[in-house]
Amino acid sequence: MKLIISIIHNEDVNKAITDLNTAGFSVTKLATTGGFLRAGNVTLIVGVEEEKVDEAIKIFEKTCSTRKKIMVSPMSVGMAEIMSNRPIEVDAGGATIFVLDVDRFEKI
Repeated sequence: MKLIISIIHNEDVNKAITDLNTAGFSVTKLATTGGFLRAGNVTLIVGVEEEKVDEAIKIFEKTCSTRKKIMVSPMSVGMAEIMSNRPIEVDAGGATIFVLDVDRFEKI
């Protein structure tokens, strides 16, 4: 048994959960917040049999797209340490996936 922990963007969560459920996976959803962009993320927890890990990951690949976002970031300018807001383009979305071994699983 494996435990998949996947951190995905809010915009991708409904499609990911729907596709995972359709494929027979049970999903637990946790609301989380990303550190860098301070954007709303969701952490999905999925318990799967070892032979189904690749199938679940393919669903994440299909449903969790990366996108470009403009972020205003304060930057230090010169020795005066004057802060100015400069827009920068960053990649957002996609999925960060961890696959962990499960020593014991019980559904009560």
